[in-house]
Amino acid sequence: MEKSVVVKNVSKKYKMYTKNSEKILDLISPKGYGKTFYALNDISFEANKGDVVGIIGVNGSGKSTLSNIIAGIIPPTSGTVETHGEAALIAIQSGLKKELTGRENIELKCLMLGFNKSQIKELTPQIIEFADIGDFIDQPVKTYSSGMKSRLGFAISIHIDPDILVIDEALSVGDQTFADKCLDKMNEFKEKGKTIFFISHSISQMKKFCEKALWIQYGHVEQYGLMEEVMPEYEKFIKAYKKMTKQEKKALANKVKKSRMIKS
Repeated sequence: MEKSVVVKNVSKKYKMYTKNSEKILDLISPKGYGKTFYALNDISFEANKGDVVGIIGVNGSGKSTLSNIIAGIIPPTSGTVETHGEAALIAIQSGLKKELTGRENIELKCLMLGFNKSQIKELTPQIIEFADIGDFIDQPVKTYSSGMKSRLGFAISIHIDPDILVIDEALSVGDQTFADKCLDKMNEFKEKGKTIFFISHSISQMKKFCEKALWIQYGHVEQYGLMEEVMPEYEKFIKAYKKMTKQEKKALANKVKKSRMIKS
């Protein structure tokens, strides 16, 4: 099988400060200052062309950080990401300029991706029709609801026809009719052999749409494989987690936080 995405030993870390003065100390101190938080730690996996991978994990595990790295929005701190083809991220506000109108955002995004004026002129009506946000298309994006931002972002990304599609909770807002329309479009991409990464809290959507599952657990890969093998293990974890008391959940959160932070 031909590889489309190869992630090797990827880590992403951020400095944590409790006050502004610590930022200055970090800059002037030879060894740095403060604590470092690992959003991702030594992540490795591969995806083939035509793979549809559901990225699962509890909140705060690093799913969105990983999706941004795959799409090339942010760089990893260490490790490498190799992608074969154009990647596009669909998230609620990804890539949208708040001061510009929806129509202007369409033109800007297409220009940035190398489309010429005639191509943009041809694509724009299709994108507007799919987004279906009415007269808001000519209003600044800052006036949009989360659902409208998601609609526009999805419409732009699918019509630029990327080779790798990364969808981060973009179907979690808005109405079911639009979500169904998006899933239909994603199935078209699936049939064309494109690679899709799908992040959603809807386990039923995952089971219905994805063939593989990548379980990210507190910054590292817990399990990666076929959906029917990984999802049952994840569901067991979620079931056990929900049975925990508030004190047990807090203790677990503190333990995880401590394991993901190091002193400079």
